[in-house]
Amino acid sequence: MSTKAADTPSLPGFSQMVLLLGLGWGLTNIAYGIYDLPLKFVLKEELHLNAQQISAFFALGVFSNYVKPLAGILTDSVPLFGTRRRWYLILSLLLCGLGWLILGSVPRSYNLMLGVFATTYTMVMIISTTFGGVMVETAQRFAAAGRLTAQRIGMFRLGSLVGGPLGGFLAKFPLLLTLSLSATLHFALIPIVWFWLKEPQKATLNKELWHEAGEQFRGLVKSRVVLAAAGMIFLIAASPGFNTPLFFYQTNTLGLSKQFLGNLTLIGAAFGLLTAAGYHKFCQKGSMRLILYVSILVHALGTLFYHFYQTPGTAIAITALEGVTQTLAVLPVYDLAARGTPRGSEALGYSVMMSVWNLTNSLSDWVGSTLFTKYGFGFTHLIWLNAGTTALVLLVIPFLPRELLNKTDGLPQGKDDHP
Repeated sequence: MSTKAADTPSLPGFSQMVLLLGLGWGLTNIAYGIYDLPLKFVLKEELHLNAQQISAFFALGVFSNYVKPLAGILTDSVPLFGTRRRWYLILSLLLCGLGWLILGSVPRSYNLMLGVFATTYTMVMIISTTFGGVMVETAQRFAAAGRLTAQRIGMFRLGSLVGGPLGGFLAKFPLLLTLSLSATLHFALIPIVWFWLKEPQKATLNKELWHEAGEQFRGLVKSRVVLAAAGMIFLIAASPGFNTPLFFYQTNTLGLSKQFLGNLTLIGAAFGLLTAAGYHKFCQKGSMRLILYVSILVHALGTLFYHFYQTPGTAIAITALEGVTQTLAVLPVYDLAARGTPRGSEALGYSVMMSVWNLTNSLSDWVGSTLFTKYGFGFTHLIWLNAGTTALVLLVIPFLPRELLNKTDGLPQGKDDHP
């Protein structure tokens, strides 16, 4: 055996990569599902923040999500210790775990906690981006894009199914306990990545990738289809949100317990998962035009049911309904992003449109929280405002390019199901 062959590790097989990705997506998303409610309660009860301030905390804290494409280019072009994935994952998992521990230990100061949270979430973003790169490479090696994408979505839902109720339970205890568990889940992945993600240490700096990305980005902003898809994604997400005002309504007005709120997360995730399971059949039978009309109308009408959100029983029923309507609103966004991205710019185009979605969602909740906190909008007013502005998006659909509207899932590229 040659020295070169001995120094080059054999690449892991498909089953090992599926297990690695499943554990990676699953453990990290459970960790993220766990911390959400406990951190919100600390901000509300210990720092005495209002809805606008809490919304701003999370909008600013996850700022790295808005520039995620840059992380993808970085990990693709700049190797660490001769690898493009292995050491990015090991170091970001380590730093993320340490970040959760520090966040649970620092004094209860808004600026200090925001700084630690934003730094930790930057590691979250790098972990997600790098695992995404591993997933794409595995999909290309084994022609398994559909299976691995389904696995990723399933693990995201698992994070809410497990993390929601567990987070509700842990919200009754000191924040450090919750964040120690989140840290432990990240630390547990380090030996798994170390032993299972074998990568030849021969990657070199790829300066051309930044130039290629710049050329691709210039092509994206010149594309009418891309701009239309990004604009539609913006409009769908831009309705003033009420996630944070709902949290205050649930706790201050209805007096729902922390555990009950965690259980509601499970219910919404479960019904969302069931809806996602049926979406693939719907998108194979209907054009994007029909899908957009149905999803936006159902989401707007479903929002109006929040007027009956007055008891624990109606909270359960409406959360289940929201799991359905929210999933029907989100899935076409992913669909639009995929259909609107031109060939040759798939990764960059898709990530740019997802960044538009992430940024607009954060701004939407902040606007709704500002109206709720500073301008006297009640929870009922926000329901009408959200439903009405969502319904207005229906007026924009006829003006979208037919390349986006008439394509049915499953048809070859360039063929429409309408003449």
